[in-house]
Amino acid sequence: MASNPESDQTSINDASNVNKTEQPAGKGMAKYHISRTTLKTAGIGLAVLVIFGAGVLVGNGSIMINRYGTQNGQLPSKLNYTTVNQVYQALKANYDGNLSESQLLDGLKGGLVQATGDPYTDYFTPAAAKQFNDQIAGTFSGIGAELGKDADINLIVISPINGSPADKAGLKAKDIISEINGASTANMSTDDAVNKIRGKKGTKVTLQVIRSGQTQNITITRDDITVPSVTYKILDNNVGYLQINEFGDDTTKLAMQAAQNFKDNNVKGVVLDLRGDPGGLLDAAVSVSSLWLPTGTKILDEKRGDKVIQTYTANGNDLLRGLPTAVLIDDGSASAAEITAGALKDNNAATLIGEKSSGKGSVQEIVNFADGGALKVTIARWYRPNGQNIDKKGITPDKQVSISADNIKNGQDPQKDAAISSVLGQ
Repeated sequence: MASNPESDQTSINDASNVNKTEQPAGKGMAKYHISRTTLKTAGIGLAVLVIFGAGVLVGNGSIMINRYGTQNGQLPSKLNYTTVNQVYQALKANYDGNLSESQLLDGLKGGLVQATGDPYTDYFTPAAAKQFNDQIAGTFSGIGAELGKDADINLIVISPINGSPADKAGLKAKDIISEINGASTANMSTDDAVNKIRGKKGTKVTLQVIRSGQTQNITITRDDITVPSVTYKILDNNVGYLQINEFGDDTTKLAMQAAQNFKDNNVKGVVLDLRGDPGGLLDAAVSVSSLWLPTGTKILDEKRGDKVIQTYTANGNDLLRGLPTAVLIDDGSASAAEITAGALKDNNAATLIGEKSSGKGSVQEIVNFADGGALKVTIARWYRPNGQNIDKKGITPDKQVSISADNIKNGQDPQKDAAISSVLGQ
C-alpha cells in the first residue's frame, strides 16, 4: 500500500494510477477554512480526503483491472451510444446558448458516475482533480481563516491562521462579516461564503467587517496557505491535547511528535479531538490509532460484499499505550476519524465523548486519467473491530455532551471540559 495520503503526491497525470480513498461525510462544527477547496459529499460541503491503497490500472485509460473483481459483469463490454448521440444532435441543433465539446464530454462522464446513485462516487474534471490534490495536500490559495455562524446566525470569523493574509490584514476572531465584495452575507450559507472568499493567489477580496459595533472594510490579498493537520499542547493539570483537523500526509509525523512530547512530559492523560474532522488517509488513521494499541491489534476490516479484502492492525508505535484517553467526536467526525475513534473504543483504549459521529463507512478508489481527469469510485466498506459497519449510523459516544448556542457565544466548550475530567478520573 502506498503511504501517500490525501496529498498532491498523487499526481493527476496518467491512467496508470489507482489510489484507494476514504471520503468524508459530515457537518463539522460550522468551521471552514474559507480558502480551502470544498467539494460536495452527500449534499454536505466538506473537503474530500483520500486513502491510498492497492489496485491495478492497466493500459491507456480504457482498460482497467481491479484485483477485487466486479459486481457488474452483466453490463456490456461497451455502451451503445446511439441514443446518446441522438440527444447530442438535438442539443446541437436546438440549444439557445454556447456549448463546447469538452463541456459536453465532461457532462457525459459526470452523468455516467451520477447514474450509480452513490454520493461518494464522483467524476473530477482536470481542473477539479487539481483542486482535489491541492486540498488533500493541505495547501491552498486563499486568505487563511476559519468561518462559522454565531448564535444570531451572523457569518463570523472563528479565527485567522497565524501569519496568514487574514491575520496580517487585521481580521480577528468574532469579527462579523456583513459583506463580501459588496454582496450582503445575510442568509448566506457558510459554504457560499467560502466559495466567494477563496480564490487565486495574488487576487484580492474585500470584506465588510463589524467589530464592537463599528463597520470597516478590510481588503485582503489571497496567497498560498499551508495548514498542518495536527496541533497539540499540554493543558493545565498536565493533560495532553491532540487535535487532528484531517488525516493528511503530515498527520503521522506530527501525531508521533505530539505523542513523544506527551511522553517526555509525563502527561496524566490525553484528549484526542476529532470534532469536525472529515476524515482522510487510512494509513494515517492506522498510525494514529497505533499510538494507543499493542502491535497486531485489529483496527479495521475492509470488505467487498461479504469478503474481507484486508485487515489493518496496529503497527507497534504505541507511545501512549495505557494512558487515560478521551476522544472527542461530533457529527462532523467522519471516515478516517471514525476509524480511529472506533478502533480506540472497541479496544478499550479510550472513552468517546461528544455527539454521534457522521456515519461514513465506505472506501473509494481514485482512478487517474491521461487528460488530467479522475474518477473516485466506491470499491469496498470498512468495519470496526467489533464487526460493525457505521455507514449512515455513526458511532455513539460513551458520554453524550452537546454544545449549545450560548456555549458558543460565551466561548465555552463543555465537551472538552468533560474529556479533561474523564482522563483525570473526576
